[in-house]
Amino acid sequence: MANQYTSTDPSTLGTDLVQAAYDRKIRFALRATPMFRSIADSRPEQQTNPGDSVTFQFYNDLAPATSELDELTDPDAVSIPSTSNVSVTLREYGNPVLMTRKLRMFALSDVDQAVSNMVAYNMRDSIDGIVGPILNGGTNVMRRNSSTLRSNLIAAGAGTTGAITSADTLSSPMVRLGVTKLRGAKVIPRQADLFTSFLHPDCSHDLKAETGSAAWRDPHNLSGADAIWAGQLGIYEGAHFVESPRIISATDGNSSTRVYRNLMFGREALAEAVAEEPTIVIGNVTDKLMRYTPISWRATLGWSIFRQAALIRMETASSVSL
Repeated sequence: MANQYTSTDPSTLGTDLVQAAYDRKIRFALRATPMFRSIADSRPEQQTNPGDSVTFQFYNDLAPATSELDELTDPDAVSIPSTSNVSVTLREYGNPVLMTRKLRMFALSDVDQAVSNMVAYNMRDSIDGIVGPILNGGTNVMRRNSSTLRSNLIAAGAGTTGAITSADTLSSPMVRLGVTKLRGAKVIPRQADLFTSFLHPDCSHDLKAETGSAAWRDPHNLSGADAIWAGQLGIYEGAHFVESPRIISATDGNSSTRVYRNLMFGREALAEAVAEEPTIVIGNVTDKLMRYTPISWRATLGWSIFRQAALIRMETASSVSL
């Protein structure tokens, strides 16, 4: 008689005893650190009352008095210019989740902890998604159109997003122009005498790949290769660089070229008004059988560009974009 094997065959013992195994530690999705709200460094200091909007006002200086006074003539008095202002509208934001009692009882993982983590990250992620487009609405822009540097801050004019080709990548001249124009506009730097630039890693790749004596790599070769080995942009041409995949992009360039909206800025680029800071809310269980547990985040706040001169958008393609 042939051997009878006790195996994983459906007709034997093993079919019930051999089961798929799961790691009870469930990993979270890859996440990028939110960053856009960190630009907001201008907030109300002496707000008159609660309201659905906050108006910031600016004094405007007198015109310079450069003419010599006449010894025998009493000069006419001049009036102080009226103030200019920026208004921030506050809006309510939030996102709720309802967990069932059955899920919490039967899940192989600690879903309470996991859902709390995901709601907290969603809060930060959502806030960043609100602030980013506001920053992209600034009036100062630099672009490359067919390899020509264009900007509303120079005689060449701003060009258009639709004219950006796949070869119009980030370059050192664009960085130099941005720092030059911020300094020329009397913008206060963010760190000592350095302005800050947020770049997409695809765009920083092109800056680091430049060759020649006026490129990023040249001074790093002279001062030591540590930054090159680490792949860090660091400080260059008067700017401190931060790389992030959160930089907004869209395929709205020439022939559907992906265009990245990198940012360069100094102090007082963005204003923020807050009625309620973003916060996690554990709601009361109120259904008849006490089965649904609410957890959510909510916030009431708003943003607006504070000083247009303090913010420049750098629109470029990348040689390594999809």
